[in-house]
Amino acid sequence: MEHMIQNTNFKSIVKFTLPTVIMMVFMSLYQMVDAIFVSNVVGSAALSALNIVYPAISVVIAIAVMLGTGGNAIISRNMGEQKPYLARQRFSFIVGTGIVIGIVLAVLSFYFTPALVQLLGATPELQQDSITYLSILLAASPLIILQMLFQSFFVSAGKPRLGLTVTVAGGLANIIFDYIFIVFANMGVQGAALGTILGYAIPSIFGMIYFSVCRKRILYFVLPKWEPSVVAESCFNGSSEMVINLAFAVTTFLFNLTMLEWLAEDGVAGITIVLYVQFFLSSVYIGYSLGVAPVISYYYGKQDSCALKQIIKNSLLFLAINSVLWFSLSILLKNSLISVFVAKDSNVFSIVSDGWILFSLNYLITGFNIFASSMFTAFSNGKISALISFLRTFAFLCISILVLPQVLGVTGIWLSIPIAELLTLAFSIYFFFKMRIYYKY
Repeated sequence: MEHMIQNTNFKSIVKFTLPTVIMMVFMSLYQMVDAIFVSNVVGSAALSALNIVYPAISVVIAIAVMLGTGGNAIISRNMGEQKPYLARQRFSFIVGTGIVIGIVLAVLSFYFTPALVQLLGATPELQQDSITYLSILLAASPLIILQMLFQSFFVSAGKPRLGLTVTVAGGLANIIFDYIFIVFANMGVQGAALGTILGYAIPSIFGMIYFSVCRKRILYFVLPKWEPSVVAESCFNGSSEMVINLAFAVTTFLFNLTMLEWLAEDGVAGITIVLYVQFFLSSVYIGYSLGVAPVISYYYGKQDSCALKQIIKNSLLFLAINSVLWFSLSILLKNSLISVFVAKDSNVFSIVSDGWILFSLNYLITGFNIFASSMFTAFSNGKISALISFLRTFAFLCISILVLPQVLGVTGIWLSIPIAELLTLAFSIYFFFKMRIYYKY
């Protein structure tokens, strides 16, 4: 990997992370494309059904992200320590563990999906579509987990552009199959789910073939060594990223219940739209943080403090520029973004439009919190990383969702995420300055 990251200036770092950024943008399109087709072709009630069950899908993604990002830090550190074979053994063991977990989740889904849909709060109107969509996606858990793992490990292997290519291919396949299944075949949410898993299948299968066949590269499959401690360390290192996804599952559930209480099914459709757009815009922050994390781990392993300082400084500059840019674009393109999902004369459009500007305030802050969490993961400090993620995506957000609507009504729902991000930023800044001497950045 060293030949790819010798320069740590702003241009080089952005160039290195750009494939991962674009990859995350396409990843965000997986669920977003489903939402766009379902909302426009099937209806807003079906869109609400997708969001009702998304917390369960988030759990699967959370497990994969935890293994991928946590394992990524270990493998990149081993490479920086000049231990390539150990890195390959641990890479192979982590991927094998992910496959086993995916199979277990797929088997369990056959028995528990209807009960899970009820638990997630689906109304009678939404129940059948929710069961159909969720059962298909959970059955494809191994593919989802592999796709997320390879997303991280292509970066560790020094092949972020290849990872980008296969992810883009998967995203395009998702769009094409959604169009075929939903528009032409009129398969509704079943077609949306099938299109999504076919999109996951392309990078998953390609990753398995690539890391099995291409054995002249830095990273490839070898006979794994049984090291449960590596999985435990991966889980610990990646716990903050898992917290993000698990918290998203819980908070989406709370958002759904709150919107059902205040604005019924149209409210759920409304919050679905802003959450999808948020994930789409925030994917740039997530992609940059994932892309730069192996670089931080690598230079930390080399104990190169000059490079670390430059990487952190340039990362903060990148985040500052994008925070202002994304907030401005979200305001300027408000009507266009909403109308991608629903007609301008619909009740759902009116609901979303009323809260859009308040909700968009979070784009000024969220990138810094995402990067702070990812940075401490790269330093193998899972404790601080998990705490920042827990406060941002769970503790402060749950409190905001439960309390603010009682005081401000629907306005409080739209302000929940910006307030949670602002409170978390104070902790991110505190840890950033407290730990800078210890990690020499």
